[in-house]
Amino acid sequence: MSGAGAGGGAQSAGLGAAAAGCCSSSSGAGSAALLGGGSGIAGRLPTRVLEHVLSYLELPDLMNCSLVCWHWYNCLADENSEVWRSLCARSLSEEALRSDILCNLASYKSKLKSFQHALSSHDCSRNVYIKKNGFTLHRNPIAQSTDGARGKIGFSEGRHAWEIWWEGPLGTVAVIGIATKRAPMQCQGYVALLGSDDQSWGWNLVDNNLLHNGETLAFERGFEFLGVAFRGLPKTCLFPAVSAVYGNTEVTMVYLGRPLDG
Repeated sequence: MSGAGAGGGAQSAGLGAAAAGCCSSSSGAGSAALLGGGSGIAGRLPTRVLEHVLSYLELPDLMNCSLVCWHWYNCLADENSEVWRSLCARSLSEEALRSDILCNLASYKSKLKSFQHALSSHDCSRNVYIKKNGFTLHRNPIAQSTDGARGKIGFSEGRHAWEIWWEGPLGTVAVIGIATKRAPMQCQGYVALLGSDDQSWGWNLVDNNLLHNGETLAFERGFEFLGVAFRGLPKTCLFPAVSAVYGNTEVTMVYLGRPLDG
C-alpha cells in the first residue's frame, strides 16, 4: 500500500499490497459452452448496434452478456467502448470524471472498477464522510478522535495497487494500510488506529514507522519502491484503509489494479 511522505500539503503515492479478489466466477464449463456460440442472430448483430443496446445495461447484466457468444465478449472487451463510457457516465460523478483523480486510469472500464473499490461511505467512522466525487474522504474537525475508513472491496490474495492523495496537514498521526473487517475505524484520542491491533497493518506517514507486529505489504512514494513492509499476511479478506486525526483532512484513494510487474 502506498501513501505520501511525511510532509504536509497535497501529496500523492501509490500503494501495492499482497491481497486479491474475493470474488470468483462460478460459471465454469457452462460459460465456456456459451462462449463457443455466436452463429445465431445475436452473434451477427453489427458491433455499433450491439454497443448501443448494451450501453443501457448495468454491470451485472453486462457480465452475463459477455458469456452469450464470442462476438458479445469481444465487444465488451473494448474497455473504451460506448458501453463502458455510458456506464461510467451513469455511475461516476461529473466531478470525478473531469478532475485529475482518475488521470492515471486509461480506460472507462478501469475508472469504473476504481469506483467499485473506492472508500466506503458505509464502513467508516461517524466523523468522516465520502465526498460527492465518490473517492475522497473528508474528516470533520472533531477533537480527541481518530477516524478511518475501509475500501468497499477487500482481497485475500494477489498483488494490487492503489494511489492515495493526502491533502492538508498530516497532524500528529496519519496512517494508510490494510485492515480486516473486524478492525475498528474510530477510537478516542489521537493514535495510530491502523496497526494498533492484530487486525490491521499500517504506515504512519508522519514518522515513517510501520505499525503491526510483523506480517506482505509494500510501499511506494513518488514512484520509488520502498521495499516490503510486512510478510506473512493472513489468508483472510483484507481491505485498504486510512485513518486521520487532523480536522478537515481529505484523503483520496484510487484503485489502479494489479501492478504491471505482476
